[in-house]
Amino acid sequence: MGMLDGKVAICTGSGRGVGAEVAKLMAANGAKVLINDPGVGGGGEGGDTAPAQSIVDQIKAAGGEAVANFGSVTSFEDCLGMVEQARDELGGCHVVFNPAGILRDRMFHKMSPEDWTDVINVHLNGHFNINRAAINLFREQEYGRMIMVSSTSGVLGNVGQANYGSAKMGIVALTRIVAMENANKGITSNAILPSADTRMTRSVPTPKDPDAARIREERLRLSPADAIAPLCVFLASEEASYVNGQVFHQRGAELTLYGAMRPVRMVHRNHGWTPESIAENGMPALKTGFVNMGDSRAMHPGLPLE
Repeated sequence: MGMLDGKVAICTGSGRGVGAEVAKLMAANGAKVLINDPGVGGGGEGGDTAPAQSIVDQIKAAGGEAVANFGSVTSFEDCLGMVEQARDELGGCHVVFNPAGILRDRMFHKMSPEDWTDVINVHLNGHFNINRAAINLFREQEYGRMIMVSSTSGVLGNVGQANYGSAKMGIVALTRIVAMENANKGITSNAILPSADTRMTRSVPTPKDPDAARIREERLRLSPADAIAPLCVFLASEEASYVNGQVFHQRGAELTLYGAMRPVRMVHRNHGWTPESIAENGMPALKTGFVNMGDSRAMHPGLPLE
């Protein structure tokens, strides 16, 4: 008996990388899987049916059941089609896992409106589209598992990724609000922050700073794509019914729970504040809680870009 016996999962962007490894492990644990991947390049260019079909073929060769889908998470109609295909060809839909993504890394002062919009559309709008397409079915059957994919680039920040980080932080908010709204319907919504050596992470330019380059290589070397899959299989299972609205970071063998943002320090002044009193008393009192944004490597393995 597999942990996902009798379940049907939609795995977007799963022709390669983390998505492919998660889809294969879900299938190995008994799930029927819809493999969605339009086969675009790392920046969203082109298209190819081969990646999705290859994973379907591998799952079938191992004795599992899977179908391919080549739609885009940027299209709500395509996402509705994924849910319909899962129901028609695999017998239902119980899990949505959405690692589909692209990168358009630029320093903010060099980022074009297209770089911003395209990344937001794939990541944040893509999460809305596929999860919105499935939510009413989940509510009707009073069961569903949403595994959303955020990033430390969102919750911690990363130089050169204002578009990507903004989308990924939005996904954390979406995760928690969907969890709040559907907790009484047998539906869970959780987010993972995967650190893994994939086509996307390898596409990010190596920083010129030797220390930053070393940190990047050490972190990626510890994180093969298949290391992320066990967490996703668990979150997709009935055993994870008590896990809802949580944010997990996984890098190799490290599994970390992130907390919600919370107040760090507070100051109060009778009769309110003036600009002068904020300058003299308020901000100096809060300053001890500041994060040094000039040292991104202290927070995150940042990748400085020209």
